[in-house]
Amino acid sequence: HSVAWNANGKKLASGSYDKTAGIYSLGSDRLNKEQILKGHTDSVDQLCWHPTNPDLLATASGDKSIRIWDTKSYKSITSIPTKGENINICWSPDGKTIAVGNKDDLVTFVDSRTYKVKAEKQFKYEVNELTWNKESNLFFFTNGEGHIEVLNWPELEVQHVIQAHPANCICIEFSRCGKYFATGSADALVSIWDAQEL
Repeated sequence: HSVAWNANGKKLASGSYDKTAGIYSLGSDRLNKEQILKGHTDSVDQLCWHPTNPDLLATASGDKSIRIWDTKSYKSITSIPTKGENINICWSPDGKTIAVGNKDDLVTFVDSRTYKVKAEKQFKYEVNELTWNKESNLFFFTNGEGHIEVLNWPELEVQHVIQAHPANCICIEFSRCGKYFATGSADALVSIWDAQEL
């Protein structure tokens, strides 16, 4: 369901329908399987690495939990219960917060140091992919109405609603420099945006 490289680009994680997350290392000419992480009781729908610690991985599952993993020891550090079947997850660039979205369009914000829920925000429409800007003070998500919504963080007040696509806006990704972000949509288009010109 999901793949992601860690902060130093040396490990690749994959989330799977078989309730596991795989950890792979990049050899000189191929990927080598390091470990399969087990603990979820439903599919691992999305995962993300800590933005600076290359050994911390967060997984979102349909089992109504997220897990934080130490990929040095291959152990789950914690399992955090959530209110629904999780489908999206992202770590803030400052490493302090994990956002997880579920199938009922509830986004839960977890303090990644205490593993406690800091905030929740319910939406009345389909919430798709989640992310923050580089400064971690704006929270972005795409939605089923073709919009990009931008909220300030941690207040979660709407700052911008951008009609990005005529169809379901599915994904969003910031460039490494943080100046640009791209969105993808069910209309088969990709749009590039300047984050400073919203």
